[in-house]
Amino acid sequence: MIEEGSQNSEQLLEEEGDDLEFDSNDLEIEGDDPGIEDNDLGIEDNNLEQDNDLGIEDNNLEQDKNLGIEGHDLPEGNDLEDNCEQLFDVEYHVLENNRDDATLEVQNGDFLGKDYPPPVLGMEFESYDDAYNYYNCYAKDLGFAIRVKSSWTKRNSKEKRGAVLCCNCEGFKTSKEAHSRRKETRTGCLAMLRLRLVESNRWRVDEVKLEHNHLFDPARAQNSKSHKKMDAGAKRKVEPTVDVEVRTIKLYRTAAVDPLGYGSTNSNEGESSQHVDRSKRLKLKKGDAHIIHDYFCKVQLRNPNFFYLMDLNDEGFLRNVFWIDYRSRAAYGYFSDVVIFDTTCLLNKYEIPLFAFVGINQHGQPILLGCGLLVDETLETYIWLFRAWLTCMLGRPPQTIITEQCKAMQSAIAEVFPRAHHRFCLSRVVHRIFDNLGTLPDYEGFQRTLNVAIHDSLKVDEFEMAWEDMIQRFGIADNECLRACYEDRERWAPVYSKDTCFAGISTLLKDGSIRFFNGYVNQQTTLKEFFDMNEIILQKKYQKEALDDFESRHSSPILRTGSFYELQLSRVYTNEIFKRFQDEVQMMSSCFSITQVHANGPLITYMIKERQDEENLRDIKNFEVMYDKRGAEVRCICSCFNSKGYLCRHALCILNYNGVEQIPPPYISARWRKDLKRLYVPDSGSNNIDVANPVQWFDHLYRRALQVVEEGMISEDRYMVAWQAFKESLNKMLFCPS
Repeated sequence: MIEEGSQNSEQLLEEEGDDLEFDSNDLEIEGDDPGIEDNDLGIEDNNLEQDNDLGIEDNNLEQDKNLGIEGHDLPEGNDLEDNCEQLFDVEYHVLENNRDDATLEVQNGDFLGKDYPPPVLGMEFESYDDAYNYYNCYAKDLGFAIRVKSSWTKRNSKEKRGAVLCCNCEGFKTSKEAHSRRKETRTGCLAMLRLRLVESNRWRVDEVKLEHNHLFDPARAQNSKSHKKMDAGAKRKVEPTVDVEVRTIKLYRTAAVDPLGYGSTNSNEGESSQHVDRSKRLKLKKGDAHIIHDYFCKVQLRNPNFFYLMDLNDEGFLRNVFWIDYRSRAAYGYFSDVVIFDTTCLLNKYEIPLFAFVGINQHGQPILLGCGLLVDETLETYIWLFRAWLTCMLGRPPQTIITEQCKAMQSAIAEVFPRAHHRFCLSRVVHRIFDNLGTLPDYEGFQRTLNVAIHDSLKVDEFEMAWEDMIQRFGIADNECLRACYEDRERWAPVYSKDTCFAGISTLLKDGSIRFFNGYVNQQTTLKEFFDMNEIILQKKYQKEALDDFESRHSSPILRTGSFYELQLSRVYTNEIFKRFQDEVQMMSSCFSITQVHANGPLITYMIKERQDEENLRDIKNFEVMYDKRGAEVRCICSCFNSKGYLCRHALCILNYNGVEQIPPPYISARWRKDLKRLYVPDSGSNNIDVANPVQWFDHLYRRALQVVEEGMISEDRYMVAWQAFKESLNKMLFCPS
């Protein structure tokens, strides 16, 4: 391990470079039978089985990684980050840990009901033994045996670099064996699996041929040399350890999606429906699984830090899917204070059961923090999803999470995010009440009364009294919906959430929720249509954010007043957030009659009056504001700063009243600053790299390169500097010995 920036870094990399090979230029391999021209390469006998003790892993190639995380107790960097980063550039299927281990039921002709899916191009394994064991188990399930056709090692080394595993019916008798009395078992079968070592620690399937030219003989295969070597104890199921707060998520690796259940183009619906309850698996149409798989593969080729996680039921069918890209994971590091869990598509029974984790960026606009598909809205499903998402976010729970009013969701959040402030979407709760009581004789009067109770109550006792008066006035004490909402009032009524951060989302609500895909996904949108336009949607959002960044940094907002507070924040906040703050500055003119009502040393309590309606001068409301002279601390009973991230007009009036000419630094929220520098790539939290690990090379270089890209986007001058630096670096590397 060497520390970043160390004087010995360059020397160490050069010394190690000669021993590390990526492209295996020494190896000349073509066709089914690799031709090895270098006599120094160790070649194993084409017809002999490898004499290794190969233990067989769990049926699903279980990667027993403990990714349990304890919320805020997470240490910075190192072990946990390393565990999570090991997932990169790999396709996963995730099972929630307290469910029984599931097997992959492959619906593909002769493979129906087998425990191991067919191998596919790109499948990866942690070791050669893992790959061999998998193919051996797959062969045993199907009814044939395997052998090592050939393998090759690195020059002057015993380190294995590649191998070809084939059906034991491959080839024909040699001329020397032609007169042997042994029964002919070879048929020239072409079924095979070619493996290659990549990045010094992973084995990838480079070529696959599944077709056999003979019938399977399970009894004969059972007695073959490859299957006799199987360690019966190696198939035992291993339960990972369980963390105190966030339980381990079990990871199953495969590159095949279609065999996982309904939706496979090769699935036999009639037969599978006799054994599997469709309500327990994701409702996909024919070909949808191909669409999901193709999309994930395409994105992962371009973006190594793209993750997708899959949840399988006990029969091996697909239940839930979750995916997240590197931008979402990186953005969460800046905007984890408020997360909206949007289940609009589930609530309204859309064609696709889409959900999304949505955050709020520095421009007050929705940003995507992960999305996916859910089979149902049960406690089990939500627990799996929240644990999967939390694992991808390195165990950092959100400060505030806003959801629908749902008991299953509420219980799941209490278990997975015990430290987070869980709040219900206020507008959703209000709409639910209105829909339920739409038949009231004085429905419009009820609407006005409810809104006044919710939005005009500054203290808890005011809300309680207003609610009770409303119940008595309209005679709705027995309404179950209203009673349920009242029991959960601390999760949605503003008066109970004065210390909760909401990042100003109340100003964004239009149709009752904040929807990242609003305007793109409707009730008739199909899965294919969604994935076809998903990349376009994301690019439009990213371009909008980049344009907002540019305009905020290079434009000067028009000032409306002569207030120095307005001038001060016009230079600090992004344009959109400054406009919202500007409204507060303008409304300072509606505040008057500041009265000191209490004093305790430097802590003073003021009462300030505000006209609520310019046409009705008698509509006046009192606001209590506390001010501490020692640190120019100010707090208004309306709690605008906590919920929106900027001071209200009442607090500004008190600062002005006390001669404070500038807004104190604690009241300038960093999340709204126009000079906020976001590096949209996850930071591993460690400056150490292993010089012998090419995976860490990639991760380290990738993060640093993106940092240059982010800085280069700030201005034309910086762009030219970044571009020149890239060209010079590339030219130097072209002449650097490999």
